[in-house]
Amino acid sequence: MNRKYFGTDGIRGRVNRGAMTPDVAMRVGLAAGRAFIRGDHVHRVVIGKDTRRSGYMYEPALAAGFVASGMDVIMVGPMPTPAIAMLVKSLRADLGVMISASHNPHYDNGIKFFGPDGYKLSDRKELEIESMIDDMDLSSLADAGGLGSAQRMEDARGRYVEFAKSTVPAGVTFDGLKVVVDCANGAGYKVAPTVLWELGAEVMAMGVSPDGFNINEQCGSTHPEEMCSFVVEHGADLGIALDGDADRLILCDENGKIIDGDQIMALITRNWAKRGILRGGGLVTTVMSNLGLERCLAKDGLSLVRTKVGDRYVVERMREGGFNVGGEQSGHIVLSDFTTTGDGLVSALQVLTEIQESGEHASVACAQFEPVPQLLQNVRFSGGTPLEDAAVQQVIAAAETELKGIGRLVIRKSGTEPLIRVMAEGDDAGQIKNIVDRVMMAIEAYTH
Repeated sequence: MNRKYFGTDGIRGRVNRGAMTPDVAMRVGLAAGRAFIRGDHVHRVVIGKDTRRSGYMYEPALAAGFVASGMDVIMVGPMPTPAIAMLVKSLRADLGVMISASHNPHYDNGIKFFGPDGYKLSDRKELEIESMIDDMDLSSLADAGGLGSAQRMEDARGRYVEFAKSTVPAGVTFDGLKVVVDCANGAGYKVAPTVLWELGAEVMAMGVSPDGFNINEQCGSTHPEEMCSFVVEHGADLGIALDGDADRLILCDENGKIIDGDQIMALITRNWAKRGILRGGGLVTTVMSNLGLERCLAKDGLSLVRTKVGDRYVVERMREGGFNVGGEQSGHIVLSDFTTTGDGLVSALQVLTEIQESGEHASVACAQFEPVPQLLQNVRFSGGTPLEDAAVQQVIAAAETELKGIGRLVIRKSGTEPLIRVMAEGDDAGQIKNIVDRVMMAIEAYTH
């Protein structure tokens, strides 16, 4: 079945266009409600959102659909995506919904789902919901006596604050640490500074004045430059930049140098191995993670398992192999001892714990390996199947032969745009640039 609504991470698009109209949102609520009504118990759905103005439109539309399907709706307001995953399990709910377009600008929005186990829905379940959005059997909806109810939950923020604090080992505080946290004017703007302060850190907060339109605007994990400058200017020990729904992060050390997801995963994986709490014998990450990370873990006898891009695929592989650390270079870090999805704040707390306990500066603790030169370029195409073209395949095959044993070549289509992403890495930066240029020229020749 071809997907009309669901993409790589729920439903996402331009506000009031295509799949992101209030009408579609209500029908999504109706369809998802019917897909999760099972048995005679009282059915519940938890709905959270980030700080986009359009969230005020989608929240009641979704709630109307769920109430009509017979589900009770619990609305928690602006909360991080991982908080919704946590609350679904805590409240024994049947479904969780997050209204967010993550790191996208305010004019986009999206709808993400979590099942009763706190995990994102499978492809099969998404397709089941999708099949009912445009073809709803109205006779299957609740009658007047079976409608759900809707209410707001006032203590949801406090529940997540306590949960996040509980992921830090007993007895550990962040006394003496000065931390800058950039909340991207997004979903973590209240809980993130609160958690850090309650754990003892001196907190300087940025991106905590959302107006409905400034989410991710020159701030947060996609624009960490101001955070880096602020860390250096104020002599902070660490900078933490979250994205709009706070499920990913980018850090910077005391010198303002960026620390990406690969270095964060290396730090946590190696330290958890030393403490005897690492499961799975290594780490699950995607094809985009640096070869230097793989070599670093191999020296410790730890494995690195790669998946295709997307945190849901990382989580699936973690569950299959019993791993408790996984994530993406972009900063989605999944620590399954605590969470079922990426959690930027919880990941930052683990890094702060290692810094505090080791007594090392972030520039030392988070420099776990020397990345090999890696180059990523995008090629836009207007149609056709360039990766199936014989001339393109010939160039790709030659590049793969050249890198065999000394590097990697990863070529993939974007899941959201008409782009082909070409990534190569290896020890010789000049060779890598030459390879990427050749592959891009071949694709562009096909396109033109």
